Parts: sequence; C-alpha cells; structure tokens
Amino acid sequence: MTTNDGDGAPKRPALPRQSRKQILLRLDPAVHEALAKWAADDLRSVNALIEKILRDALRDSGRNVKAAPIRRPGRPKRPLPDDSAES
Repeated sequence: MTTNDGDGAPKRPALPRQSRKQILLRLDPAVHEALAKWAADDLRSVNALIEKILRDALRDSGRNVKAAPIRRPGRPKRPLPDDSAES
C-alpha cells in the first residue's frame, strides 16, 4: 500500500499503525548531548540508543519484552550481486 498526496508522485509505503509507537521525551540539553555523543560512538541514532538502553534495562530487571530485534548499528550491508541473473 502506498500513499499519494495528489500530485501523482507516490510516497513511501504506509506503515502499519502498530509498527512503532512514538513518545515525546523532554531531556536536559546536557543529557541529550551526552546521548548524542554515545550514539555517534556506537554508530547509532539517539533514538536507537535510547531504545537499546530501555530494552537492556527491561531485560536486566527480568521484564523481557517480546519485541522485534533491534537492527545492528551502522549502515546496512550492501546486498550481494545476484549470481542467478547471469545464467
């Protein structure tokens, strides 16, 4: 399913409503700066780092959550060339 804003140009596929939850988080600027530096060191976004910290805290407290795994940090690996196309 894709959305279209009327100008004929298709947009990205619409995500299912339940795929991700959004929250507003107000942080002290110094805390955000420290998180941003940590995230950069780990090649993650601040959002991904906060989710990792929360998941680790839930796991460590015995409150395991059945959630989709977090993507590895850094850029996704490039797909290998398809060898079957040459045959």
